[in-house]
Amino acid sequence: MPHIALVTSSYPDGAPGSEAAGSFVEDFAKTLADKVRVTVIAASSSKSEAIAGNLRVARFAVPRLPLSLLNPLNPRDWLPAWRAMRAGQKAIDEIVETDPPDHVLALWTLPCGYWAERATRERGIPFSTWALGSDIWSLGKLPVIRGILRRVLRRARYRYADGLALAADVERLSGKDCRFLPSTRALPQFDDKALPVAAPYKLAFLGRWHPNKGVDLMLDALGMLNDEHWRNIAEVRVFGGGPLEDHVTEIVQRLQRDGRPVALGGYLDKHGAAELIGWADYLLLPSRIESIPVIFSDAMQLGTPVIATPVGDLPRLHDKYSFGALADAATAAAYAGAVATALDASARAFETGVVQAQVDFNLDRIVAGFVDDVGATLS
Repeated sequence: MPHIALVTSSYPDGAPGSEAAGSFVEDFAKTLADKVRVTVIAASSSKSEAIAGNLRVARFAVPRLPLSLLNPLNPRDWLPAWRAMRAGQKAIDEIVETDPPDHVLALWTLPCGYWAERATRERGIPFSTWALGSDIWSLGKLPVIRGILRRVLRRARYRYADGLALAADVERLSGKDCRFLPSTRALPQFDDKALPVAAPYKLAFLGRWHPNKGVDLMLDALGMLNDEHWRNIAEVRVFGGGPLEDHVTEIVQRLQRDGRPVALGGYLDKHGAAELIGWADYLLLPSRIESIPVIFSDAMQLGTPVIATPVGDLPRLHDKYSFGALADAATAAAYAGAVATALDASARAFETGVVQAQVDFNLDRIVAGFVDDVGATLS
């Protein structure tokens, strides 16, 4: 049976927040294992190995998770970053040596694509990369690292990106083609959802409490809504966690003191996330920087319209699917206007576009497309 290795810095390991970060990688791996033998080489807090059917998960230990928070410009992060780089390279080298795959997919370009390129270079094993916005839009700004990014991308057999604009940026950086590969989770399925025709509506936010995800922007926007707007809101539920926790807690408590129906919660596992998104009439997506977030495809799968900022591919997706309300800018005032627009609209009017998006963001379809791409490299 053909063998594909996935090397990733994001894979659930039971730690708080790890499922949110890597759940779709796990779902991709499990769905891929229905077609080929899969080995996942994943960063974790401790070393371990597990095998279930065609899926093997080999975890290597790193000093700190998530790896994305290690800052190459901060001297305090240099030692843990060096140790993580050494551990990841050793782990993939061992797999390639003892159980050679037919193809390696690196999730994401750095550091995983770097590891994959080095491990496969002398063995003639093709590798591909799957880029996230953090690869290209953050690390790509650093001159030396940008050169490493370009080299890894150019040597990859296939280049993928989880966004349309991001794919174009990968092509500009590498000088080679890049294909759009959506990041989608397999969610629990509930009874068909009936969207309400009119307010009051239930609103939900789920994600990292980080400036890039705009949770502070969203809370400021909620504070701008007047009493009439709030009469059209049954409840707002804010779930997640992250570096803005103190700020989020403070603002939510202020809204609660003003009599606003806002509830606060922590990280959710996949079932809890599906229940929250399924409960909501609108999902709040106030990102400042984004490609196509996994939470967007979650909402589409569960039949929930979205209130979004116009970042990344979200304007193009809104043009195609009319998935809900889109703000004019990624500011609190503009987002408050988008929320007000959604409250005045019929949520059910967005149902047709949401159903269309469900087809395009189907996980089985995504995995089948990847297997078709790499089929010529499989024995």
